[in-house]
Amino acid sequence: MARLNTKFKLNTGAEIPAIGFGTWQDKDEQEEAVAEALKAGYRHIDTARIYGTEPAVGRAVKKSGIPREEIFITTKLWNNSHKPEDVEKALDASLSDLDTDYVDLFLIHWPVSFAPGETFTPRDSQGKVIVGDTNYVDTWKALEKTLASGKTKAIGISNFSRKEIERILSETEVVPAVHQIELHPWLQQSDLDEFHKSKGIHISHYSPFGNSNEIYDKGKNLGKLIDDPTLAEIGKKYGKSGAQTALAWGINSGHSVLPKSKTPARIRSNLEADFKLEAEDLETIRALDKKLRFSDPSKGFGYDFYVGEDGKE
Repeated sequence: MARLNTKFKLNTGAEIPAIGFGTWQDKDEQEEAVAEALKAGYRHIDTARIYGTEPAVGRAVKKSGIPREEIFITTKLWNNSHKPEDVEKALDASLSDLDTDYVDLFLIHWPVSFAPGETFTPRDSQGKVIVGDTNYVDTWKALEKTLASGKTKAIGISNFSRKEIERILSETEVVPAVHQIELHPWLQQSDLDEFHKSKGIHISHYSPFGNSNEIYDKGKNLGKLIDDPTLAEIGKKYGKSGAQTALAWGINSGHSVLPKSKTPARIRSNLEADFKLEAEDLETIRALDKKLRFSDPSKGFGYDFYVGEDGKE
């Protein structure tokens, strides 16, 4: 089955490739992994200031020989740089490490601010994160200004709740182009999805394989999402794996997906997940929703994330 090479149009008019390459974790192996991904055909790379992978992404893009304008690069503002006067400086630092004049998408990584300064995650004498006093609305207004500078082509958010998004929509000028959130067949967030579609905000999935990442403590007794027998059975119809079917479900839902791997065979395999699922198979996958969220750092970050959303405990 031929890969479709799907792209989605953002509210800016730009196109975002449906399958992106995630670079969270394994910092020292990312240059080689990104190089392999670009060689395989990925044209959408996702990084973030906190990942520490921006230099590796920049080197891999340069070495690839692929024209910069053919690659969609996303990076994210970290929580210690939420003060309005720090936002452009943080973007400049990311651009320097990426060795590029602009990014295609610049996201607020989390709606919480940490105390400003050089330390990414400042802590008090008890080891608790020192939360800042900058509101995400003010941070967003500073992101709006980066659009005018041309240093980013689009701006967006990550890990926001519907109420937080509604506040941005009511108090600022620019509608987020993208919202990057945890989304997979076990956490489908269909109501939130409909809300995004009504506002013209594109959704991008991180952790599209759910609990397949060993960093997540939750759900270890459930088996892996990618081994779900229903996904495996549907995949057989198309000559695909359960993992590829999970990604295809996201793409067929109108979202971009961000699988990550450092294994060349898996990198290539994930890219082959861009195929059309029949309506009956999409319906079957919808029934898998467990409203099961694996990523919620509320306790560690000193902020209550995802209030009112599916999977919030």
